Amino acid sequence: MNKLRLLLKYLEPYKWSAFRNILYNILSALFALFSYTMVIPFLKIMFNRMEPAPYPGEFQLNAEYLSAAARYYMTSLIDKHGETTALLLVCLVVVVASLFKNGFIFLANNSMAYIRSCTVRDLRKKMYDKVLRLPLSYFTEARKGDIMTRISNDVQEIEISVVSSLTMLFRDPLYIMIFVTYLFVTSTRLTIFALLLLPVSGWLIGRASRTLRSSSFVGQQFLGKLLSAVEETLTGLRIIKGFNAEEKMQKQFSQTNIHYSKVFKRITRKAYLASPISEFLATIVLMIIMYFGSTLAMKGVGNLDQERLIAFLVVFSQIIQPAKNITTAWFSIQKGMASVDRIDQVLEAPEKIAEKADALPIRDFKESIEFRGVWFAYNNEPVLKDINLKILKGQTVAIVGKSGAGKSTLADLLPRFMDVDKGAILIDGIDIRDLKIRDLRNLMGIVSQQPILFNTSFRENIAFGVDTHSQEQVEYSAHIANAHEFITDTEDGYESTVGESGNKLSGGQRQRISIARAIMANPPILILDEATSALDTESERLVQEAIVNLMKNRTSVVIAHRLTTIRHADLIVVIADGKIVETGTHDELIGRKDGYYNKLHCFQTP
Repeated sequence: MNKLRLLLKYLEPYKWSAFRNILYNILSALFALFSYTMVIPFLKIMFNRMEPAPYPGEFQLNAEYLSAAARYYMTSLIDKHGETTALLLVCLVVVVASLFKNGFIFLANNSMAYIRSCTVRDLRKKMYDKVLRLPLSYFTEARKGDIMTRISNDVQEIEISVVSSLTMLFRDPLYIMIFVTYLFVTSTRLTIFALLLLPVSGWLIGRASRTLRSSSFVGQQFLGKLLSAVEETLTGLRIIKGFNAEEKMQKQFSQTNIHYSKVFKRITRKAYLASPISEFLATIVLMIIMYFGSTLAMKGVGNLDQERLIAFLVVFSQIIQPAKNITTAWFSIQKGMASVDRIDQVLEAPEKIAEKADALPIRDFKESIEFRGVWFAYNNEPVLKDINLKILKGQTVAIVGKSGAGKSTLADLLPRFMDVDKGAILIDGIDIRDLKIRDLRNLMGIVSQQPILFNTSFRENIAFGVDTHSQEQVEYSAHIANAHEFITDTEDGYESTVGESGNKLSGGQRQRISIARAIMANPPILILDEATSALDTESERLVQEAIVNLMKNRTSVVIAHRLTTIRHADLIVVIADGKIVETGTHDELIGRKDGYYNKLHCFQTP
């Protein structure tokens, strides 16, 4: 029930719509009850059992007065206009009551539809916003396909299984309470007997639903694996084909698909049990009540006569469908709670990158960047160990080392994509954890080995993150990045789309658009993470020219495997096994014959 309360808290902004829904449901239930109880005068008139009744006196709001008044006015009508007219009036009253009942049902459903759509919308937004707030370290462990499943399929499952059940949960308990109240007024003994049978039915239904939630959780996990497999296949299709690995991938996908199919069949089978089980048990309960009630009516126990017994059975039969609905809703909620659990895992994931309430603004970079005793670990495995480094304004500092040495991690710590475990990073003497995150990141431009482009136009990709810009600024940035020529060669120029992840462009073109984006942002600090690896000679020349243009009058942190690209850096920092092992200029480090940098240089020099 804690997870259900978690979901219900999203209803709080729409509590007035919920109150209206409850009011409309109460009114519809009262009109429904009124129309059902009209069977009593109908049967009495039809079988000529309507006895004369005295004038009931002044109006009183209680069941006895209303019953006496109904008998008085009905007998008066029969005396004046005959039984046929009285029957016609009863039928018309039932029609009018039904009209009001269904009108209020429409209003209740309309208000609930608003609540449902807004709740699901808010849940999706919370999931998306949470993903944007989570640190990058979270995504090193979580599969993209699984996260996509949680945002799309799990939210949809909640909409179908849980939120759609809110209609029944808001309406049917009210119907049952109002109808049961009438049953107690009609015959307390028979009602108590009927209610004693219901817990037995509920227990049997509950046993069938217990395993549904766990099966649904497993099913959503397998669905996440399926989507991850599809995402990996689409991303790595060139490699799969190049290594003739189609059969291997087919087998892996088929195994996961078969597992999901088996779990889905179990879930479906258990879900389909809900309605047949509840209907069968309801029939048994109704027959037992009919037998017991008939014996009470024949013995004349209480005020239960034949007509009241029929009305009792009619009203009780109307409880069966709401009870079935609650049962179905319970099964559905148990199924959907697995998705609530999975979504809650994301929403409750710790946001390690938090901004202090009194965070300081920073508008410009003036002096230096300093790594002071920095430690960082992934899953308790140290990646950076006691890093001490000072970068002065205007310097180009290159970070080199083997793959896995911690170079990219060092770059990710600077804009606070992740936070240090020990030590501090300072900009102009201020710990970056004391700065406003937005201001901190506005100081930096990032160009990575794998440029991230969005499926929009060249213009929108270059101006990404810049709220106000002109076409001249966009074109100027593209010129500096050596991108203007190939952009204008496209059919729509700067309004041409780049394709999903920039798949319409070559690697060098994507890189130059990424550089143009950094130029457009005009940051004082640049982070170039392996920006020229995996490019052909001509593309690398154009990209290198763009980088040189980009780095002018800026402080740059360059991470590269190719040592030739950082020959003119003001300072080269060599990292091995998470530690700084050497620092100096290219010439200084080459002069150390037994140094780590010299060995790397010799290894790369033919």
